[in-house]
Amino acid sequence: MAYNLLAIDDSSIVRKSLRKTLAMTDIEVNELYEAENGKKGLEILREQWIDLVFLDINMPVMNGMEFMEELRKDEQLKGTPVVVVSTEGSKERRETLERFDIKAYLRKPVTPEALVETVNKVLGG
Repeated sequence: MAYNLLAIDDSSIVRKSLRKTLAMTDIEVNELYEAENGKKGLEILREQWIDLVFLDINMPVMNGMEFMEELRKDEQLKGTPVVVVSTEGSKERRETLERFDIKAYLRKPVTPEALVETVNKVLGG
């Protein structure tokens, strides 16, 4: 089954890197949507079917924490699985994110092996 994925990160380099890393795996991607902040990510989620979101924490306009608050309030979208991809590793931040039912946490830079393991774990592939 091919997945629709959404990468939310303010860095175009990180989004491009994720695209390349996905291409190095056997994960079937139908479409990889990209957003430079949480606000744009929510707009895409409201317009497209997304199987999994890769979310950065530190972004302008709407950061990852604010995105998660809005996502979990939305009846149609609240069940969307989210994997945090960040260099941020503070214990407090991770504990807060766990309250939002984050499915996994990947540290940048993401390896193909970690990506495959995480996507399979979260989506049951």
